[in-house]
Amino acid sequence: MPKLSAPLRFIVSAMVLALIVAVAAPAAAQQRNPDSSVNPTASSVNEQQLLSEFNRISGRCTLPDQRACTIQQPAGRDWREFHEVTLRWIGAIAILGILAILVAFYLTRGMVKLEAGRSGRVLVRFSTFERFVHWMTAACFILLALSGLNITFGRPLLLPLIGPEAFTTWSQWAKYAHNYLSFPFTIGVFMIFLMWIAWNIPNRVDVEWLKEGGGMVGDKHPPADRFNAGQKMIYWIVVLGGTAVAVTGYILMFPFYGTNIANMQLAQIVHSVVAMLFIAAMLGHIYIGTIGMEGAFEAMWDGTVDVNWAKEHHNLWAERELGRGDVSAPPPRGKMQPAE
Repeated sequence: MPKLSAPLRFIVSAMVLALIVAVAAPAAAQQRNPDSSVNPTASSVNEQQLLSEFNRISGRCTLPDQRACTIQQPAGRDWREFHEVTLRWIGAIAILGILAILVAFYLTRGMVKLEAGRSGRVLVRFSTFERFVHWMTAACFILLALSGLNITFGRPLLLPLIGPEAFTTWSQWAKYAHNYLSFPFTIGVFMIFLMWIAWNIPNRVDVEWLKEGGGMVGDKHPPADRFNAGQKMIYWIVVLGGTAVAVTGYILMFPFYGTNIANMQLAQIVHSVVAMLFIAAMLGHIYIGTIGMEGAFEAMWDGTVDVNWAKEHHNLWAERELGRGDVSAPPPRGKMQPAE
């Protein structure tokens, strides 16, 4: 036993020494490099961070922009909720609401007739160029409206009626039309702004016109120049609304040029809401220009209006034109050029 005690003591001493070195080494290293200390709360997050990441779905991808690896995010879900629920309510209320108002108005008021009847003489109201710009912009607007409404209402309303194949074909061509017709529409809005800006500055005459209901309510015909207050409202809706949908539309057509996903989602919201209200306003404009007022459509069809129509609805402009002697016989029916 005395012979075994020496090796045993050596082994025990070696183990004690190894234990001391193992414990002392990390402490010495921590003293030499304080920054290497472990902070157990360094990776902790607050409640707001947890909520912002809630239900975020990400994966791995080979795209250079790793943001594309996020399939779904909270902001994206909010945008989808707006696009699939809120926007549809806004569009339905605005468009169906204005249609209901127009039908009710027509049933109660009917077409605004010429009180004095037709005089057999006409005044040139719009030139060929003005009518070309108007109809080009109007045609583009109608196709843009139909193709845009398809994005919001096509799947729940049109798809069950025509089937998947027809709906896919229609949606594809509607997308092409929506993108490419935006360019002549934007040009048309800009030309309308330049052509008629001088006639669409609000003034005191417009206040009186509004007080009298614009001749649509009651039997009075308030004074008006070439454009009355209602037409001036339509003008600014076209200019401002058209500019808004054009700018936001081009942001969506050319993504990530100086913008990010959040800004694109905002652009889509602005684009769609303004477009819905734009469509509703244009329905009112179309109503007055067709079945709502006798003689109004002729102004944009052949460029002329009856003298009595001009006196009743735009007397200040009519007096000025009559003073210059710009009166002629009405153009042959079916012709689209203004009388000389």
